[in-house]
Amino acid sequence: MGEIIVSVQRITPFLWFDHQAEEAVAFYCSIFRNSQVETVVRYGEAGPGPKGGVMTIAFELDGQKFVALNGGPHFKFTEAISFVVNCETQQEVDEYWDKLSAEGKEIQCGWLKDRYGLSWQIVPTALIEMLRDKDPERSQRVTKAMLQMKKLDLARLEEAYHQS
Repeated sequence: MGEIIVSVQRITPFLWFDHQAEEAVAFYCSIFRNSQVETVVRYGEAGPGPKGGVMTIAFELDGQKFVALNGGPHFKFTEAISFVVNCETQQEVDEYWDKLSAEGKEIQCGWLKDRYGLSWQIVPTALIEMLRDKDPERSQRVTKAMLQMKKLDLARLEEAYHQS
């Protein structure tokens, strides 16, 4: 008899929703490529949720595994936890920003809250390189420009970086 090997991601974000886990997972899977629902566990007779209702959903967003729970109104998301979406182009920044912020809230410096209250940072990867520059004047100009923005604008960040 062959051995079955199950690969488990060591650390998996576990997201607590009031009752919208299924709706939220469908929303997130519609935004990120290479995404899928893996398993759905439903409440049984023992509850605490309604029998047959979704308890947890294991899902994957672009290679990252998550679990969503319908746990009731006891806990809410805060900005203390956020997910960073690394973007190669302004087009990617615009796409993820527009989709995730729809019916949500735009914050500052590339941060937003989606319609479920989950915080995201939509970040062009070039920003990280600019902030790491050994020239403190360059990185400070980029930081100053970033602090003026809600959605990050790569062209404006690069302009600040290349000023002399």
